Amino acid sequence: MQIGERKAESLEQAADRVIEESRMVLPGIQAIFGFQLIAVFNARFENDLLPYERYIHLAAIALVAVSIALIMAPAAFHRQAEPGIISQYFVDLASRLLTTAMLPLLLAIALEIFLVARLIVHDIGISIGISAAVLALFAYLWIIFPRLSAKRRASRDSRQ
Repeated sequence: MQIGERKAESLEQAADRVIEESRMVLPGIQAIFGFQLIAVFNARFENDLLPYERYIHLAAIALVAVSIALIMAPAAFHRQAEPGIISQYFVDLASRLLTTAMLPLLLAIALEIFLVARLIVHDIGISIGISAAVLALFAYLWIIFPRLSAKRRASRDSRQ
């Protein structure tokens, strides 16, 4: 295959790909979730975080849980609604859910980065700046860049 050349996937290949992509993301999310849960039982959590910061941590945990639910939803759907078949609907649904799961995940990571930065640098302004930079990086790589690439590809395809 040449650079820039594309080949359509079969429905089965597309389903395998979206499932594999979910498998790549899920262990990382589960690891983050585990560390978030453990942090609550650390003495530093109660001693060094202000009450509103503990609520920020709770919000981040909830966002990661939402992300986990979205990523795992296609498996639950497929087993119950379409056992033994692969449909375009399933591939589209799984793809949308995986993409949607990235938003609460990036917000949770940015919130946790804020808390860690605040504990390390002891400056809310710097902590917000670091968190905003991380948020911007993730948003660019996970949302903006893929959409810009898709638009460029669609534009190229329409000219051909």
